[in-house]
Amino acid sequence: MRIVEVFADVLCPFTHAGLHTLIDRRAALGHTEPRLRIRAWPLELINGKPLDAHHIGVEVAALRASVRPDLFTGFSVDSFPRTSMTAFALAAAANRSGDPVLSEEVGLALRDAVFEKGLDIGRPEVVAPIAARFGLEPLDAEAASAAVHADWEEGRARGVIGSPHFFTDDLEGRFCPVLDISRDDVGNFVIAWKQGTEAFVDSILG
Repeated sequence: MRIVEVFADVLCPFTHAGLHTLIDRRAALGHTEPRLRIRAWPLELINGKPLDAHHIGVEVAALRASVRPDLFTGFSVDSFPRTSMTAFALAAAANRSGDPVLSEEVGLALRDAVFEKGLDIGRPEVVAPIAARFGLEPLDAEAASAAVHADWEEGRARGVIGSPHFFTDDLEGRFCPVLDISRDDVGNFVIAWKQGTEAFVDSILG
């Protein structure tokens, strides 16, 4: 099975848009591969603080207004998680299984819970039904921290610079390969499809 690795934060809206863009295109082509092995790039640890809900809300608004008006339908600043580690504990359990299909499906389910359903996946009782749906038990706090730190260290060694960072079949790394993200003169986000997006997506999907 062909695999594309993605280092990403579970609460990153740019990742949510990028993953769905690839998966939607894969489905449109009738393909089942490649599968996305989603690794941890833990912005909460990298930045030394949780992600700011209002800042994420601004990014979400810009994404909806520009490239993906069909996504982020249930996003709520009020229910945005205060930590990513509870969700990473489940994602790490999925990755530990060695099943790339499970890894992708769990990664998408966690992100959909936040951005499409407005759920707080920082709470164990919210993650538990997602885990049960896939027959998984989230890792305990110590094991989850070790798994997340291991991904973080490997990502740094491989040149990851942010979320999401893709590694394709040829092992070439690309940071946020489908979105062109900038700010205007007054600091508002300006988001557009990156030049060559279709060619990049089709090259991955074959």
